[in-house]
Amino acid sequence: MTTNDAPRGDINGLIAIMARLRDPQGGCPWDLEQDFSTIAPYTIEEAYEVADAIQRGDMADLRDELGDLLLQVAFHARMAEEAGAFKFEDVVVAICDKMVRRHPHVFADASFENVEAQTRAWEKQKAAERAAKGEADTSALAGIARGLPEWQRAVKLQSRAARTGFDWPDHRPVFAKLREELDELEAEFERGDRDDDHLQEELGDVLFVAANLARHAGIDPGTALRGANAKFERRFRAMEASAAEQGRDFASLGLESQEQLWDKVKRGEPARS
Repeated sequence: MTTNDAPRGDINGLIAIMARLRDPQGGCPWDLEQDFSTIAPYTIEEAYEVADAIQRGDMADLRDELGDLLLQVAFHARMAEEAGAFKFEDVVVAICDKMVRRHPHVFADASFENVEAQTRAWEKQKAAERAAKGEADTSALAGIARGLPEWQRAVKLQSRAARTGFDWPDHRPVFAKLREELDELEAEFERGDRDDDHLQEELGDVLFVAANLARHAGIDPGTALRGANAKFERRFRAMEASAAEQGRDFASLGLESQEQLWDKVKRGEPARS
């Protein structure tokens, strides 16, 4: 099939385009130089851009970013086909089979009392699949990808542990633990013979507990941090603009003057409802 054979909206058109880009005779030199490891960072980046479009509520951008992410799937599948491993169609078959297998309450006669019971069954099914592949790890923490962003992996580790009963009953003990870890971190900062490796460990403990607090709150820590980043950027840019309006260079101002601009920007923002 050529790029002109498939109608717009047909996935086969994208597959044909990808094949053309990877054609040793007349393909794109950049695309031909790529392999799985060089494309993987772009795949991760496109997934984050999808999340960003969702957070901004930009449907047109979301459409485009989903297309970019789909291109990544087609790219990996094309390279796998060239290596004789599998084709795009095999990817589709595999995910369809998995979704049917993991949703017996929809595609078979199984039923669950609640979402929690469904989640337990989901994890049990995943464990069975790992065992069928010959994986020897039977821990409740098995199968959590090491390539995840560490904040996301922290939440997954905590969630898996919680399913065994290893969890605080609510958010209150988590706050107490966070204060404890902050005290330990501050003490390490103040040590005269500070051990940087120990400082890193203490900071990691603080971040791990903060992720646990987010889990108890039902908030995705990545989304929360993305919002904090956006707020900081918005306010910082507003400070720079305010200084420029006054004929001053923001970077040349003292910290006290910069903080005054920060407070001014905060006061000028709409009140939270």
